[in-house]
Amino acid sequence: MAITLKEGDKAPDFKSIDQNGKEVSSADFKGKNLILYFYPKDDTPGCTKEACNFRDNYKMWQSKGYEILGVSPDDEASHQKFIKKYELPFPLLADTDKTIMTDYGTWGEKNMYGKIKMGVLRTTFVIDGEGKIVKIFKRPKTAEHTEQILGKIEA
Repeated sequence: MAITLKEGDKAPDFKSIDQNGKEVSSADFKGKNLILYFYPKDDTPGCTKEACNFRDNYKMWQSKGYEILGVSPDDEASHQKFIKKYELPFPLLADTDKTIMTDYGTWGEKNMYGKIKMGVLRTTFVIDGEGKIVKIFKRPKTAEHTEQILGKIEA
């Protein structure tokens, strides 16, 4: 299944647990801008670049009124290690049953070295305080993702 959501659509509601086992839901971000990013795996090269790019720009995002939330199929223990290793200041959701990824269309067929397999389609959704999708980034540039988002939302 590919992403069928479009900019301007209402973002699907979600509920999951973060790295500490605390329940987090879309309702927690009502009235706030949210960068919701889906990534394949903790502590892998591209995912680490993307997380560290958000980490390095976290204070700037907060000053602009944005929260950041990462989602992957990894469990809480994996997220805890990843957060600790790279000092990530934002929560990571454990979507082990792939419910959120399915709702957002970010779990689907990937072509890995000529083989088709199921996996996370790296995607970022910028969602406004009303729960509306403002921007969708498919296959974002991991190391320059903040700059990529700013270029579109401030254009």
